[in-house]
Amino acid sequence: MVAFHASALDGVARNPALPTPLLLRLLAFDCGGDGPPGHALQRAGLPEQAVAVILAHPDPRVRIDFAMSTGAEPAQRARLADDPSPKVRAALAYGPEWRVPRTVVAPLPDAVCGHLCDDPDASVRSALLDSPHLVPSFVASLATHHDPAARRGAVSAWEILPPGERSALLADPDPEVRRAAALWECRQDAHVTAELLRDPKSAAAALRRGLLHRADAERCLAERTHLAALAENPSLPTDLVERLAVDPDEAVRLAVSLRPELGETRRMGIDFTVGAFDRGDVEWVRDGLADPEVLRRAATSAHPLLRRAAAQSPHLPPDLVRLLARTEDPLVEDLLGRHHPDTPEEVLMRVYARLGGTFSAWMAETHPRFPREGLAARYADHPDGNYRRLAVRDPAATPALIERLSHDPAVWTRQAAAGDPRLPLRRLREALHVPELASSAGANPALPEDEMTAVLERAGVPA
Repeated sequence: MVAFHASALDGVARNPALPTPLLLRLLAFDCGGDGPPGHALQRAGLPEQAVAVILAHPDPRVRIDFAMSTGAEPAQRARLADDPSPKVRAALAYGPEWRVPRTVVAPLPDAVCGHLCDDPDASVRSALLDSPHLVPSFVASLATHHDPAARRGAVSAWEILPPGERSALLADPDPEVRRAAALWECRQDAHVTAELLRDPKSAAAALRRGLLHRADAERCLAERTHLAALAENPSLPTDLVERLAVDPDEAVRLAVSLRPELGETRRMGIDFTVGAFDRGDVEWVRDGLADPEVLRRAATSAHPLLRRAAAQSPHLPPDLVRLLARTEDPLVEDLLGRHHPDTPEEVLMRVYARLGGTFSAWMAETHPRFPREGLAARYADHPDGNYRRLAVRDPAATPALIERLSHDPAVWTRQAAAGDPRLPLRRLREALHVPELASSAGANPALPEDEMTAVLERAGVPA
């Protein structure tokens, strides 16, 4: 197949205006042994005829693509739960790999998850337990499962487990389950913490989270064992916190500086260093991303890592969003653009300007609040093609301007214009035959049905 025919076909496969008969033709096409174009399989709102074709497709790669689609409804994907291929069932069990923070993946029904958790193939069971899309109630339901791996997974729902099930997991016959349960229980039981400290596999985690006997804390400090973990421990006595605050190890001092109980004066009096690209993975903030008090303490702190941690919350109130937008920290701006639905336009534009061509810039540009009005007047003649491309986003951009931009020296600008429905039809038809524009033109929703049909025919897709 000629390369630009393949590109145009790929574009048509993701065209939102693609009629069902043409979609069905695409789904039946093996594309030289590679199966139908992937975009045809991951479209949102697939009609039942198309879903039926995919579910019965002889190529398991096609069914795998559908099993991991973010566009398909969970009930549609669930119909693959008894697929003959364990690879397909494993793909279904894990679910979509799309990790864009603003994308919400609807979970499979609990009954389907339970069915997959009992699958005869270990890879399917493992994929389900590794899935980031399981709801807490289902995870908790695994506490009494016959598979130790499932019971170990249930431990992550510890806070909603009934006391009886917690006790059973602490006494589980499987040592890995017992260890995982103990690492939760140790937060409120110093005796359990002391037991975990004797196990090299669990000592660091127990020091970080567990309720500590003072003697255990002093021994670890004297032996300089896992001091950065110890510095995070919520139960660490104040005098030991102060000793660690002046420790010669910079990582230890940084860990102390992030403790939640510190006042701002004491926190900023600690000698710590934060790198320009260090993200705020602070457990007490991460666990409180929906807690107004936690967010306010973190967002109003002078500590860069606390502000960066707060910027990852989609629940920040407007005043804290405005405050963080003024911090002059590029990483805070980047995180706001990724996570918060009300990130100010000027922040999104700064991220775009600073990081054009990166994932972060793409996240900013696709943000619902990214500016549109006025972009044509501001950027259509900008010396940088990345900015000229923004002119295509403006609702006031004229067909003449869109056509002019479809001939732009910058390929990204030409492609953006080729995909815009205001592009004059004559130029749109022409773009279908230009290698670097064919995919964008094929996806243009203004492309007439007869032109889509012609794309399929040129690519050799049978009628």
